[in-house]
Amino acid sequence: MKLHASGEDYLEAVLVLQLEKGMVRSVDIARHMEVSKPSVCYAVGTLREGGFLTTDENHYLHLTDLGQDVAEKIYERHCFFTKQLIAIGVDPETAEADACRIEHDISAETYERLKALGNLK
Repeated sequence: MKLHASGEDYLEAVLVLQLEKGMVRSVDIARHMEVSKPSVCYAVGTLREGGFLTTDENHYLHLTDLGQDVAEKIYERHCFFTKQLIAIGVDPETAEADACRIEHDISAETYERLKALGNLK
């Protein structure tokens, strides 16, 4: 299943909230992403069908191995671009928003080369 940017954002949100809270429910995602509960419900269903998420009997969300892998890659990119943009003087709030857009559109090759370049400093 090909993930769109929004699906990647949901997986990243689950990962971030798991790191912060331990357990995550759909309502936590809605608050974190500032989206409606029905939007989260639809996304969770789609991600569950794609094998990226599971839910337990208490309605907690859990990343599958596939979902964890995707979420970690997206989150790593997000952190990298946010840090780099702030380092060149971009306002942190703008850097965060721009990183969120860049993380989805840049190729793996370009990202790896930028990351390697960033490690040289």
